[in-house]
Amino acid sequence: MQYDLIVIGGGPAGYVGAIRAAQLGKKVVCVERERVGGTCLNWGCIPTKALLKNAEVFHSIDKRAEEFGLAVEGLSFDWSEVIGRSRKVSDRLSQGIGFLFKKNKIESVTGEASILGEGKVEVKAGDGTVTTLEGSHILVCTGAVTRTVPSMPLNGRNIIGSRDAMVLPERPESMIVIGSGAIGIEFSYIYNAFGTKVTVIEALPRILPNEDDECSQALERCFKKQGIKCLTGASVEELKETEDGKVTAKVKTSRGAEEEITADVCLVAIGVKPVVPGGKEFELTPKGFIKVNDRYETSIPGVYAAGDVIGGVLLAHTASFEAVQAVEGMFVDSCQPKQVKFFPSCTYCHPQVASVGRTERSLKEEGVEYKVGKFPLIAIGKAVAAGETDGFVKLLYGKQYGELLGAHIVGENAIELISGLGISLQAELTDGDIHATIFAHPTLSEAIHEATLAADGLQIHA
Repeated sequence: MQYDLIVIGGGPAGYVGAIRAAQLGKKVVCVERERVGGTCLNWGCIPTKALLKNAEVFHSIDKRAEEFGLAVEGLSFDWSEVIGRSRKVSDRLSQGIGFLFKKNKIESVTGEASILGEGKVEVKAGDGTVTTLEGSHILVCTGAVTRTVPSMPLNGRNIIGSRDAMVLPERPESMIVIGSGAIGIEFSYIYNAFGTKVTVIEALPRILPNEDDECSQALERCFKKQGIKCLTGASVEELKETEDGKVTAKVKTSRGAEEEITADVCLVAIGVKPVVPGGKEFELTPKGFIKVNDRYETSIPGVYAAGDVIGGVLLAHTASFEAVQAVEGMFVDSCQPKQVKFFPSCTYCHPQVASVGRTERSLKEEGVEYKVGKFPLIAIGKAVAAGETDGFVKLLYGKQYGELLGAHIVGENAIELISGLGISLQAELTDGDIHATIFAHPTLSEAIHEATLAADGLQIHA
């Protein structure tokens, strides 16, 4: 059968790209080797957020009940139910994607796809059956998987990746987490909340190294209060299994000293690598991602790619954006696809960390003149009332014109608050525009207003 678009991969890039093409009246088929929703919905973004909610609820009752005038006796949890809830959430949303495919008349094929050439895709099903699909356009959205190194081979038992961490049959008493990006940090919070002794090892000077320095430092202080040990500027020289089935990491600390850390489980969270489909070879970047032009077209004519497989910003929401741009570039006359510019970065631990735009570090490196407005949540009435005073809002404005350059938040609901600042960046709002905006009281969003005022020394409540 001839299609207008063959999509390879059913994750946030693939299914969104497929739906957008269908909205444009195109005949679409989506090939996915597991089930629609991809890693994000089935083994990433969604199930981890379910686990994080479980962890936050349990931690609040376990550690803070008295603060809210609550008396709780005999508190416990059922680990199988904790894990089971996250899987049910994924199942429900995957079924939702299936419904959207039917609604938009998108065909879905399960199997491993290979590109035979221009306009041809071979799909091998689990039973060995091979089908060939033909289409005028192909969109590759095959994503990425956990990156490993030979010295840290995953075995699914005591040296694990993020997928294993979501379905461990028993909660470990201790855990080493190698890598402190969003994945490592979120699992550190989850397991610590349920009583696992967690040690985070990060080679760079700070946890969440891509975030604003002050945000990283603030989160590390909060983690320390929660009982999570963070070793920054440290490298794992060796990782080995012990005779009793545990794992020992030989670590060189930031001061050059060596120490050994033993735990029940080691989570390797050092990044991801792209999943490039087989068949005809693509031109790749030095890091192995598929190389695309400004229309998201690969080195194979008529074959496009979007999402994690092309590198850049490896986030579900940027993947969806890229897929929509690629599809509109294919099928909308005179459309010039946009590239990712402003995007929110969110880490869903507690307190949350979120950012959009430039960091103070990057502005200094480029010699950009700027001013900083920073306001603590402890001075916000809603934060005090909610008992969520850890963190702050930090805004960066251009010194001459007052344009918003970057926004960074640590604290309760940071991941929800950041979108408004993303809109401000996209709309090129200035500090004057935000000065003139009335923020509802009492809300956490008032910290955005106060931080803007603070950039000029005009804050009211601190």
